[in-house]
Amino acid sequence: MRRGFWSYFLVPPGLWLVALYLLPLGLIVAASFGSVDFLGRVIYEWPFSGWDLSNYHTVLGSADYLPAFFRSLAFALLTTALCLVIGYPVAYVIARYGGRLRHLFVVLLVLPWFVDYLIRVYAWIVLLGDNGVVNGWLGDLGMKGDPPVQFLGTWWAVVGGLFYSYFPFMVLPIYAAVERMDSSLVEAGKDLYGTPWQTFRHVTFPATFQGVVAGAVLVFLPAAGDFANAEFLGSPSTSMIGNVINDTFNQGGYVPLGGTLTVCFMLGIAVFMVFYLRSAARASREGAM
Repeated sequence: MRRGFWSYFLVPPGLWLVALYLLPLGLIVAASFGSVDFLGRVIYEWPFSGWDLSNYHTVLGSADYLPAFFRSLAFALLTTALCLVIGYPVAYVIARYGGRLRHLFVVLLVLPWFVDYLIRVYAWIVLLGDNGVVNGWLGDLGMKGDPPVQFLGTWWAVVGGLFYSYFPFMVLPIYAAVERMDSSLVEAGKDLYGTPWQTFRHVTFPATFQGVVAGAVLVFLPAAGDFANAEFLGSPSTSMIGNVINDTFNQGGYVPLGGTLTVCFMLGIAVFMVFYLRSAARASREGAM
């Protein structure tokens, strides 16, 4: 009886999920099998009326969209790797040596997220623009050129923006995993004459591996679908699949093709994540043995 009462609290978020996620996603999937009339309005094709697969033939039969797709995967993987390499030590130090100030450090880490996403992207433009703050400092230091360094429009500016945007998503799960870890395990590794690297490799990292997996997923998924960083910090040569989908919907105005790109990208990411999570689960079992 008590469990049945609390289960009613799942109804509002369930309705919210259906109305704002599942229903729009279903319309996108239906539109991907449809077409448009002479006014540009979507004609939905449902299973009982016959599916139109021409949009999928266009996407899967053309190599025009592959560079943006693979570029999105590469940028997302590089962003995830940077977040892991830098985020793990940050999370470890805060959790192990932060003391009573560790919660303050975590708040300071996520504080930029209280600012709107686009404002944070524009802040990077102010810093890295041709007449921005960084180039102004480099010019004062005597570097030649106009500008001294071309930041905007490069792939590493896009990756830097992605790293800045999703870095807390890596730190927080690892921080929670390190904080839950039994510190006596590390002391036992030291008592067994393990070097710092051996202790980390055989004790600390396996004990916090689930946090690494969670952080990698939380960083990779939004980074792969991001389009604002590539739109404002990159150039046409660094466009991601999110930019292609956005342009297809808003500038091209052809919703069925945009829906097809969305479905294909989601399926590609889903397959990639299944292989990653299976590999991570296998590595976790082997580490536990």
